[in-house]
Amino acid sequence: MKVLKVMALLLEYPNADLQRGRDELTAAVLEDSRLPRKNKEQLLRCIDMLCNGNLLDLQENYVATFDRGRATSLLLFEHVHGESRDRGQAMVDLMEQYKTNGLEIDARELPDYLPLFMEYLSTRPWKEIKNWLEDIHHILGLLGERLYQRGSLYHGIMDSLLELSGRKTDRKELAKIVALEERDDTPEALDKVWEEEMVKFVDDQGSSCSTGGVVGQRRRELEQTQTIHLSDQLMADVAPRPAQQPVSNA
Repeated sequence: MKVLKVMALLLEYPNADLQRGRDELTAAVLEDSRLPRKNKEQLLRCIDMLCNGNLLDLQENYVATFDRGRATSLLLFEHVHGESRDRGQAMVDLMEQYKTNGLEIDARELPDYLPLFMEYLSTRPWKEIKNWLEDIHHILGLLGERLYQRGSLYHGIMDSLLELSGRKTDRKELAKIVALEERDDTPEALDKVWEEEMVKFVDDQGSSCSTGGVVGQRRRELEQTQTIHLSDQLMADVAPRPAQQPVSNA
């Protein structure tokens, strides 16, 4: 499913390859037969933003959006399990699912990284895609609302995934929940995290294999966005189109 690959690429750390692929990405969105006009227009706005903007500014915005605080993390299981032991087992199970269906990932890539998960789904039958998206619709709903209230066009990607899931969310209720949340990406919140991590480091300094909590997670997450390179495969799979055509309700 090409549009899932497009959304996966849009959610990665912005780079020059992404910007050079604007026409292919646009064509794939226009050709999709499942998303309604509204969602296609959201994705096209996101493509325009990422392909026309200053790359350094886009990269800075990406880090500010996804790598500061947990609320908008692109690591799915962080929203479900936090740093509990259950998260580790869930990642092992998902990794096995990937391997069973022929997707091998690098050791540095966490299996619950949303763009990687979407890349995997793009290779699966529609019924399986829909089932998986239904399973995580609650995460997508909260992510989308948080991004929307922060004025980020990335929210359109979450809205499109929700549309594909077939699950409806109570947007008014989500808006209330998110409005009451304490922001975890402010300088004060980040300072508090550093302080807590320093205390944890002192307490756990004998555990040499520990990966380091929230701050370590943020660091690893940024590394992942810079080392997962799906763009070549995406551009190869998304065939170029001679000219754009109006968005239709396919």
